[in-house]
Amino acid sequence: MQYSMLEIAVEGHVATVTLNRPEVRNAFNETTIAELTDAFRQLDTRGDVRAIVLAANGPAFCAGADLNWMKRMATFSFEENRLDARQLADMLAAIYRVSKPVVARVSGDAFAGGVGLVAACDIVVAVDSARFCLSEARLGLIAATIAPYVIRALGERASRRYFTTAEPFDAATAQRLGLVHEVVAAEALDSTVRQFTAALCANGPEAVRESKRLVQDVAGRLLDEALIDETARRIAHIRASEEGREGVASFLEKRAPAWRA
Repeated sequence: MQYSMLEIAVEGHVATVTLNRPEVRNAFNETTIAELTDAFRQLDTRGDVRAIVLAANGPAFCAGADLNWMKRMATFSFEENRLDARQLADMLAAIYRVSKPVVARVSGDAFAGGVGLVAACDIVVAVDSARFCLSEARLGLIAATIAPYVIRALGERASRRYFTTAEPFDAATAQRLGLVHEVVAAEALDSTVRQFTAALCANGPEAVRESKRLVQDVAGRLLDEALIDETARRIAHIRASEEGREGVASFLEKRAPAWRA
C-alpha cells in the first residue's frame, strides 16, 4: 500500500511511522486511519522489526479528527457513523495489539483522538511543552473509541475528570497520571526515544513480544488457579524455546546472545 499521509522508515530493527499532515496538526481522517491500520498490520509481519516508533512531523503530534472529515460525518446516518467509528476503533486496536512494542515520540500537542494514539502505545516520551486534552465533550461528543486505552493509561478517577471537563493538561500532569513515561526537553527527545528502542532491541525478540502480550492478558484478571497455571505454562514455554535456551546459555557462558550478533 502506498501511503499519502504517513512516512515509514526502517533503520536496523526499528521502524518509524510518522504522521505527515503538519498543515492540519496531523489531524486524521478516513485515509489516515486506513493507512495507520495497514502500516501497523504490515509491520507486525516483519521479522526484522523489533520495535516501532510512532512520531509526527510539525509542531503538533495529533489534533484528533480532521475538520473536513467531521463535517462529512455530520451528514452520516447512525449506521454510517457506526461503521466509520469502527474503522477508528480498528486502527487503535492495530496499534495496541501489534506484537512489537510501540514507542510514542510526542513532539507536540495531542488532543482528542491524538490522546488515544498516545494511550495505545506501550512507551511514551513527550516533549515538556506538549499539552493533552480529551476535548470531545466541548463538541457535544464522547471519547468512546479511545476510552479503552485512555482509561487503562489514566485510571478511572482521572478519566472521569478529563473526559467530562475537557480541560487541557500539561506533560508533567500526563506523566503523573501515567499517560506519559518520560518528559524531556525538545533537544533530548530523539536521544531518549533511541535509548528505549536500543533497550528493546537488546532483549530477546520473542521474550519482548511475549512480555507485551503477558501484561495485556494478565492485567485486571482475577488471581485464581487458572491464572497461576497459565503463568507457569507461559514461562515453561519460553524456557524451552530456542531463544530461551540461547539466552540462558549466553548468560552462563558470559557472551552476547545470538540476537545481538
